[in-house]
Amino acid sequence: MANKFLSDLLRQKQMDSPKEILSEVGDFISEYSSHLMGCGVHTSRVIRNAKRIGNSFGYAVTLSVFQKNIILTVADLEKHEHYNKVIDIPELPISFEHNSELSTLSWETYDRHLSLSALRRKYLRILRRPAIHPFFVLIMTGLANASFCRLFGGDWLSMGIVLTSTITGMFLKQQMSKEGINPYLVFIVSAFVASLCSSSSLIFDTTSEIALATSVLYLVPGVPLINGVIDIVEGYILTGCARLIHALLLILCIATGLSFTLLLVKDNLL
Repeated sequence: MANKFLSDLLRQKQMDSPKEILSEVGDFISEYSSHLMGCGVHTSRVIRNAKRIGNSFGYAVTLSVFQKNIILTVADLEKHEHYNKVIDIPELPISFEHNSELSTLSWETYDRHLSLSALRRKYLRILRRPAIHPFFVLIMTGLANASFCRLFGGDWLSMGIVLTSTITGMFLKQQMSKEGINPYLVFIVSAFVASLCSSSSLIFDTTSEIALATSVLYLVPGVPLINGVIDIVEGYILTGCARLIHALLLILCIATGLSFTLLLVKDNLL
């Protein structure tokens, strides 16, 4: 009687095992794909990577990607089992490093047939790597904006003013984002502060108009604009339009912040 019970229990465990593996793979793909979308990866790459990982385990993966959510289905066609999940896309900083390394991980999984535990280990190792130090980001952003000022005809004094204005605005943006403040408000305030600081160029005999115009260029949402166009071209119309609308709203916020500064200093500009 005891032997029969143990054999039935073992048989039940073997029957449940494929479903458990399917669920574990589905959980990983849902986490993986939502992280990629949050990092600013275009939709077709997220879908290709997710399908590639699913294929390496013998599963068919289907994703429906929207601006804030992903609908995921992972199917074991041989055993007619399905895993379904709706995932929220987190708001993460743009990361080209995660974009590249997580895409490489999907190819490694497909080519080397990594186990799920090894795959998750490598995935977590990528996520746990230290991010670029915020101070380094501040300096490089300031230098980039100062270079734009020079490219558009600004003189050396204007470049110095744009450098310090950009660092001030970017620091404020970092701190407000860390506090979870609405991103549209963050862009308005950051554009206003950066342009207001750069308006100090009006005191000197320098290219003040160029300094004002280039002080907010660090806020231009290039990644959402590029991804929106890519998504539309590749047929993901809803996601592409949502990204373009989001980028347009951010650009309007930049213009609003800059307009506040221009209203304050318009007499000096005329």
